[in-house]
Amino acid sequence: MKSFSTRAVHGGREDLRDLGVHALPLDLSTTYPLEDLDQATLELDRAVAGEIPDRNPVYARLHNPTVGRFESALADLEGTDAAVAFGSGMAAISACLMAARQHGTHVVAVRPLYGTTDHLLNSGLLSLDVTWSEAENVSRAIRPDTALVIIETPANPTLRLTDIRAVVRQAGTVPVLVDSTFATPVLQRPAEFGARYVVHSATKFLGGHGDVIAGVVATDEIRARELRQVRLMTGGLLHPLGAYLLHRGLATLSVRVERAQHSAGLLASRLSGHPVVRSVSYPGLGWASAPAWQRTQMRGPGALIAFELAGGHDAARALLAALRLMTPAVSLGSVDTLIQHPAGLTHRVMSAADRSACGIGDGLLRLSVGLEDPEDLWQDLATGLAAASVFGRSRACA
Repeated sequence: MKSFSTRAVHGGREDLRDLGVHALPLDLSTTYPLEDLDQATLELDRAVAGEIPDRNPVYARLHNPTVGRFESALADLEGTDAAVAFGSGMAAISACLMAARQHGTHVVAVRPLYGTTDHLLNSGLLSLDVTWSEAENVSRAIRPDTALVIIETPANPTLRLTDIRAVVRQAGTVPVLVDSTFATPVLQRPAEFGARYVVHSATKFLGGHGDVIAGVVATDEIRARELRQVRLMTGGLLHPLGAYLLHRGLATLSVRVERAQHSAGLLASRLSGHPVVRSVSYPGLGWASAPAWQRTQMRGPGALIAFELAGGHDAARALLAALRLMTPAVSLGSVDTLIQHPAGLTHRVMSAADRSACGIGDGLLRLSVGLEDPEDLWQDLATGLAAASVFGRSRACA
């Protein structure tokens, strides 16, 4: 088998030579000419059953060749039979929940999760009964009507790691969904440890340039058919231009993740010794002494850092206002460094009590390290920390 980086460059491009092109083709068609009515009817029946049309897509909501290329390439990187792409990460999560709803009405979820995923599960919108559980107690939460177990590792925003294999073992026959957005298939492939659904907000590292909104689920073909049926009925399809950009992004995914990870390690180390910083969460700190499952599950600690400022919300606001190189913005995984305040933004939709229970304090910041020179990033961060120190000192004096 070819190496990961080679497959990332060449996946979904196997027929380009026969087509006589070098760049990926982009099919923007919304509908397709039908040469034979009976054949078109057969293709439609296949699509409604969740299968991929064989000769003619009929209509772009059913299938698009450009989207199909990206799905094939991503499935290969995750080591699954198939992948199904959606118009956003939340559309992908919602589709998994709707597909699971056909098999049971109960879901077990482990916090922390992305804030909107948490909000969706708590909203009652999908008429699901949700049990929130610690990772080590999943087996106790399983019921006869449990249709899905949901975890996110590394978790958003605290970077808490969960042993996927242990959760899968506890879940038994219940499929486990892993949101692996922070890790990407470069660092973690949950299907290798028994996860049935591997979800990515493809907006993040897979796209990598902050110019596409998308989600994707890597899974087996049987579950992929259910997801395609949901996508067909709800219209949650990914636009082909988005698929084109994502497919192009996969070619540089390894290089981007590994470079950003290197810089994140340097920044995390310096943050951990700064007097204004109360705590730093980064899997790379103490990596050599980490549990064996962690070093087996992940090929590296990643490019995200969470750190808590001593001065709380006021310190966080001051730091963000002082930055000139890093971009204060939600999202992550871009070529440029992004930093945001989870309690006030991505996890604002959670209750204050739930945020607190998950370790999402008012002084917590989430830093997504990009491809800039780490010394330039540190100088910018040091300026922000100096601005935050006023509030850190006042709290200490109090």
